[in-house]
Amino acid sequence: MGSVYKRILLKLSGEVLAGEKGTGIDFNKVNDVCKRVKIATELGAEVAIVVGGGNFWRGRSSQDMDRTRADHMGMLATTINSLALADSLEQLGVNARVQTAIEMRAVAEPYIRNKAIRHLEKGRVVIFGCGTGNPFFSTDTAAALRAAEIGADVIFKATNVDGVYDSDPKTNPDAKKFDKLSHHDVLQKELHVMDATAASLCMDNNIKILVFNLNNPDNIISAVEGKTIGTLVE
Repeated sequence: MGSVYKRILLKLSGEVLAGEKGTGIDFNKVNDVCKRVKIATELGAEVAIVVGGGNFWRGRSSQDMDRTRADHMGMLATTINSLALADSLEQLGVNARVQTAIEMRAVAEPYIRNKAIRHLEKGRVVIFGCGTGNPFFSTDTAAALRAAEIGADVIFKATNVDGVYDSDPKTNPDAKKFDKLSHHDVLQKELHVMDATAASLCMDNNIKILVFNLNNPDNIISAVEGKTIGTLVE
């Protein structure tokens, strides 16, 4: 079975890459994810990745710091994760390119939309670092923005929960899981799929969001093949 999507943007949280350690990088976890990304490309999907930096630094939680500087530190954290993903992919024989929204030419390409699309068309995985390059915007918003720019069919939001619920399933055992939602539902009900900026950007550009659990990395393959998992927002 091949991919039901032509072009996918995979959004990974930094915490996912930390594994059970909670901070830093668990390279076994990174390799688990990258092995599935490789299979996704073999199934015919073009894959771009946006990764967070929460396993190293969270700008929002640094209350004593200037927010702009704190967010810049977060952008650097996403670059560390991007380079780790690229290295793992290359060791698996997958061509990968890191593009950063803040120029750091010694370690990565600057983000150029047309160049990113060209890489994808050639079968390379493109990893976008530094979020949007601007403070006050989350990496979820960066994922929505890059997905719109490169014409992605869908955003795969790979998280630690198996979909979207009407309340926090960790604290409410009666929380109800949604199989499908509209973008309007997400914004109106204030469901925490993505922050409101990211969700409205997806709504305005008709970008689907598939939320699923990455604790089982094979869910990436199931999602690529169009199997019913997680919660689909469209």
